[in-house]
Amino acid sequence: MARYLFFVSKLYSLAVLRPLQQSIRARGGEAAWFFEHEKDATYLRTDERRLQTVRDVTDWRPEAVFVPGNWVPHYFPGLKVEVFHGFSVGKRSESRGHFRIRGSFDLYCTQGPDTTGPFRELARHHGHFRVVETGWPKVDPLFSGPYAMIRDTANRAARPVVMYASTFTESISSARALRDTIARLAASGPWQWLVTLHPMMAREVIASYQALQGPNLRFVMNDDILSLYTQADVLLSDTSSVVPEFLLMRKPVVTFRNRKPGPQLLNVEQLDQVQPALEHALTRPAALMQAIEHYSQQIHPYRDGRSSERVLDATQHALELGPEGLRAKPFNLVRRLQARHRLGHWRM
Repeated sequence: MARYLFFVSKLYSLAVLRPLQQSIRARGGEAAWFFEHEKDATYLRTDERRLQTVRDVTDWRPEAVFVPGNWVPHYFPGLKVEVFHGFSVGKRSESRGHFRIRGSFDLYCTQGPDTTGPFRELARHHGHFRVVETGWPKVDPLFSGPYAMIRDTANRAARPVVMYASTFTESISSARALRDTIARLAASGPWQWLVTLHPMMAREVIASYQALQGPNLRFVMNDDILSLYTQADVLLSDTSSVVPEFLLMRKPVVTFRNRKPGPQLLNVEQLDQVQPALEHALTRPAALMQAIEHYSQQIHPYRDGRSSERVLDATQHALELGPEGLRAKPFNLVRRLQARHRLGHWRM
């Protein structure tokens, strides 16, 4: 029976990995979870297995370790597989962000052509990892299961639903700037509002939005943001990772001061432009919808809900190949010491 480990350093990893867990179980395999931070483990469900110590992991001996984050302990057994925590949205330069190679992974499972090409170039340059385009497990539920049944239907609410979500990165977050605008629009009542914020956002910002709850605005914080996407007709955001995820449903997005705007977005720079942009988005103009379709095909062309299956297939193939054709990973003493320090594991 195949065994796979999920290494979680951020809470949002759960939504990425649970569809993968479902596919592992369907194949008769076993999945277990290891959390860098104790507090995140409280979100595990009763039927999910947790390994609490490094010794537990080494004794369990997973064949592969799936990681939506930027690092993984080199001393864990198994193939190290990067499955990404989100799409590349331009929050940081490519050398520091999505395309940074840290020498930790054996296999990168990319989401679509816009990431596969750059990573394959990096694989040719570095030579110590493989790249396979699989699609992204997190969005599988949007294309199979209960979410898929309502994803493309017209919203049944009496009024259009505007979802608002913001990045928690303070320097590019719109949450403080848009709070009063959202309060005014919610009070005037042309639309229903569905607001969610990242749990890492400043507490006073979260509290200021919670205070807006009323007949026209509902504030929600949970670990299942996909369910919120299906309830909304349009998204208002900024340079957040939720933007490309929402666009995959072929629904319009208005952004406020997005760092990497494109034809797939209605981006505005001034507060008084927000309402007109939302009104325009809700008409679903043809040129915008065509741009959204093109963008979606580049970042994630798969609409079959089987990305998790492709990840498992790519992992199995990489296990069968072993180190054939690959260089040794670079030995980085500083990173190795950091990896031991982060988990307090010094046994060699």
